[in-house]
Amino acid sequence: MNHNERFSLEGKVAWVTGSTKGLGRSMALALGEAGARVAINYHHDETKAQATLEAFKEAGCEGLLVKGDVTDEAQVNAMVETINQELGPVDIAVLNATCDQPHHPIEEYSWDFYQSMLDFFIKSPFLISRAILPGMKKKHWGRIINIGSEVLHLGVPNFSAYVAAKGGQNGWSRSMARELAPFGITVNMISPGWIPVERHDKEPQEWKDAYLPTVPVGRWGVPQDLAGAVTFLASESSSFVTGQNLHVNGGLTLH
Repeated sequence: MNHNERFSLEGKVAWVTGSTKGLGRSMALALGEAGARVAINYHHDETKAQATLEAFKEAGCEGLLVKGDVTDEAQVNAMVETINQELGPVDIAVLNATCDQPHHPIEEYSWDFYQSMLDFFIKSPFLISRAILPGMKKKHWGRIINIGSEVLHLGVPNFSAYVAAKGGQNGWSRSMARELAPFGITVNMISPGWIPVERHDKEPQEWKDAYLPTVPVGRWGVPQDLAGAVTFLASESSSFVTGQNLHVNGGLTLH
């Protein structure tokens, strides 16, 4: 197998949750450009989803829209059935879907909000993985890639619900990596830094002004910075890499 073949995803089926905007869209496109047939997931915005699919096709990629709530068991199972029928069994799952992440002191959070974080970052990976693992085990090949965050390592204050859920997701990934390794299935995380996308438009400018000087490479990350990382972890080149958390943040957490 030559170098290019080791990074090729030809013949693979990928599913990227929350992939019609921001980081998810960029990662889905990267996998499509590497040759995978990609299921593009959305829940609410049909217009944006169709625009994403059109951009996907214009780039010469093969994609499919799947609508559904990744925290709902019945909807997850229905999406998996659709992907199986239209594209084939999932080989690569990128668990990226998220929800609003407001900053509050702990006294201002409710348990319902904490639960919503756990639903997105622990329940959803559990439901999705449980649904797609039979196909991966049958092939003795699979890639599960969780999208984490540097906040776990930075211990960001007034952000406890999100940080706690990301910590749980990280622990889940490590446990699953050991459990699934004998089946030829790797489980890893990518933890981006603060990469401004649509949902950050309303963040205070002073937060951005304070963050940027802390990034060793001296620039903001952009969604395309995740393309290489997700393609590597999805490819044959990463077959001996599992249980890892790859930080894509310009060196901010290198210490």
